[in-house]
Amino acid sequence: MSKKSPAVSVIISFYKKIDYLTLLIEGFKQQSFRDFEIIIADDGSPAGIVRQIEKLSENFPFPLRHLWQEDKGFRKNRILNRAIVAAEAEYILFVDGDCIPHPEFVKEHYQNSEESTVLTGRRVNLSEKITLQITPEKIADGWLWKKPFPLYMDGIFGKSYDVEKGIYIKNGYLRDFMNRKKRGVLGCNFSAFKDDLLAVNGFDERYEAPSIGEDSDIQFRMELAGCDVKSLNGIAVQYHLYHKLQPRLQVNLDLFELVKSEKLSFTPFGIKGA
Repeated sequence: MSKKSPAVSVIISFYKKIDYLTLLIEGFKQQSFRDFEIIIADDGSPAGIVRQIEKLSENFPFPLRHLWQEDKGFRKNRILNRAIVAAEAEYILFVDGDCIPHPEFVKEHYQNSEESTVLTGRRVNLSEKITLQITPEKIADGWLWKKPFPLYMDGIFGKSYDVEKGIYIKNGYLRDFMNRKKRGVLGCNFSAFKDDLLAVNGFDERYEAPSIGEDSDIQFRMELAGCDVKSLNGIAVQYHLYHKLQPRLQVNLDLFELVKSEKLSFTPFGIKGA
């Protein structure tokens, strides 16, 4: 009897921040929808971190795989492409290793999935103060979504922002109203069918610095290929742990301008032919 494939493959892009990954793993343990696997797409973390990931997987109730590549600088798109190929599910959900999912996160991406459609949620940006207070135990207790008073106060008087994006909306009419405007893809919170990702040859591996390559570029090319982008604001909720902002480098901006001028949905520098 053949093994049943999961409904969703969750791909977590990761590099070194094992303390953050521990929080994410706890968040995925709380998911209401359970038919998924996790693939950790590791852009070259050192051996000590790899051993800690192995320990995390021992107590995880779902399939968890760790894909690793040698650290040769920022090559996130390369390891993401490897993870797409390795994914056993027909549907793929992308998350960054510093974003904790709401308990309905995987369910909402999967239940709203449509062929030739890219789904993109939003995130709360947590301050350093709130981030330092979060523990696996607090996540298991629902501290961010069941007891959000400290977060709301920090959103008003502190340095957390986009706190309103952490409000999980159940009402269908309100969901439609909150998502009446088109929003761009966030690389830390989007999903699509594997076939649609393969149709554009995955991520362009020429982007070797953060930003644009893992969201704006893939959105542009998937739309060229006929995909729509659907917003899940207030539906697919996640919480972004604090770190210093990374600037958009000119080399990425220049490459994206080239991609837009060429208007090719299928990148020659992706899964096949890179």
